[in-house]
Amino acid sequence: MAEAERIIGTPDIPDAEGADGAEPQRPAEGTEPSPGAESTRGDAKGAEPARGDMEGAEPAGGDPAAGDDAAVGGRRRKKILVLLCVAVLAYLLDLVSKTIVVAELEHRAPVEIFGDWLKLEVIRNAGAAFSFGEAFTVIFTAIASVVIIVIIRLARKLYSLPWAIALGLLLGGALGNLTDRVFRAPGVFEGAVVDFISPAHFAVFNLADSAIVCGGFLIVILSFKGLDPDGTVHKD
Repeated sequence: MAEAERIIGTPDIPDAEGADGAEPQRPAEGTEPSPGAESTRGDAKGAEPARGDMEGAEPAGGDPAAGDDAAVGGRRRKKILVLLCVAVLAYLLDLVSKTIVVAELEHRAPVEIFGDWLKLEVIRNAGAAFSFGEAFTVIFTAIASVVIIVIIRLARKLYSLPWAIALGLLLGGALGNLTDRVFRAPGVFEGAVVDFISPAHFAVFNLADSAIVCGGFLIVILSFKGLDPDGTVHKD
């Protein structure tokens, strides 16, 4: 009988382990298990759960709210970068121009650009823009410092490109004149601002004054249009 089973082979018996706790029948000694039986047994005992079904697996889509916050933060950082670039450009132009005119033109005759209509003439201004209020140098220094602080605070909610440009002009101009008041004679916080652009029938001014006026004018226009620094538009 054993010889007959060895020759004919033993038929495959499905693996019943797990159904009622019974041990699966093994093929007779000396016979080869069929490939299908080995594959079935391997799938039943050695298969691992899919990674997506494992505990702690992350969803494929991600958090939409986190993506929106990142996009908003990126837009705000770009506007702040524009503000800083405009401020640095305005400040450097003012600083370089004052350095040149003080070295080349101070204590000399005015240089005519367009006859009597526009001249370059260096004067020291202890007052505000356009030589106004020369008796209040320290007060204007404090005002310039407050303006700089306010602009920095506004930058935290800045999402408007026009406002970024306007605030950058104000910041650069304020820093330019504040540098003169801190580092030039007659003393710290009492220094005289260097003015050198002298149009006919108008006060002498500098590039920092021009940046402040242009920034203020742009802010007035944006306010009339109802555009806020955060990018919202309101109707009065």
